[in-house]
Amino acid sequence: METGNKNDSKQDITIAVAMHKPYQTPQDSMYLPIHVGSSLHPDILTDITQDNSGENISAQNPYFSELTAMYWLWKNCDSDYKGLVHYRRHFASKRYSHRHAKNRFDRIIGHDELKQLLQNNSVLVPKKRHYYIETIYSHYSNTMRGEQLDKTREVLIDLAPDYVPAWDKVMHSRSAHIFNMMVMDRKHFDQYCAWLFPILFELQKRLNPANYDAFQARYLGRVSERLFNAWLITNHIEYGTLPTIYAEPVNWWKKGTGFLNAAFRHKSYSASF
Repeated sequence: METGNKNDSKQDITIAVAMHKPYQTPQDSMYLPIHVGSSLHPDILTDITQDNSGENISAQNPYFSELTAMYWLWKNCDSDYKGLVHYRRHFASKRYSHRHAKNRFDRIIGHDELKQLLQNNSVLVPKKRHYYIETIYSHYSNTMRGEQLDKTREVLIDLAPDYVPAWDKVMHSRSAHIFNMMVMDRKHFDQYCAWLFPILFELQKRLNPANYDAFQARYLGRVSERLFNAWLITNHIEYGTLPTIYAEPVNWWKKGTGFLNAAFRHKSYSASF
């Protein structure tokens, strides 16, 4: 079991792969599988890095989701570049030979290509997701709970008022960078975390996630996806974008039906697609 606070040997790029169950992971050494919520489920994934080692918020995983891996990376990793992906969702290579590989894991971006891209952009994010018929606010309100976004704005007014205009802009837009995926140089990554987590901790105090069912209780992780856009805008961050790849086929019929039911019948999501 890997439990050390620091990487045994410093790497130039470390990308956390947030995992809560056994699953295939990229073979490239820059990817660091991290068992999220390990303090709650210590008998699962015992052979990878545990998010309850070092300084951590592992016990908050039911509310923060993959962000417990991000927090661990912030506090316990000093690589030149740090990033976050999910066990089933990764950044995809832009190279033609990789994009068309039969094995989906062969389409995931590797170290050499990523390092080359980082020479031109110290921040890389997923391409924007477009909603077209809805705003970011209306989509979230229809699928989740709008009060979570409203309360977030109140927290920003109190803790980070300079970010409110960007937050409002994001809420009224029809596209955003989501998924809680990014690769950034250490300076930007640590600055973002130092800004994000105090806001989320305060939001948690004002809107107790224990009052929601297990699916809706993960709202802190979801809200952070929207906050990331406000942070990018307010700080005038120059960034590049990367396509994303799912490790398994997406059921677009189910996903699309859920989206339309939320948009027109106001039927909130009760599970991930």
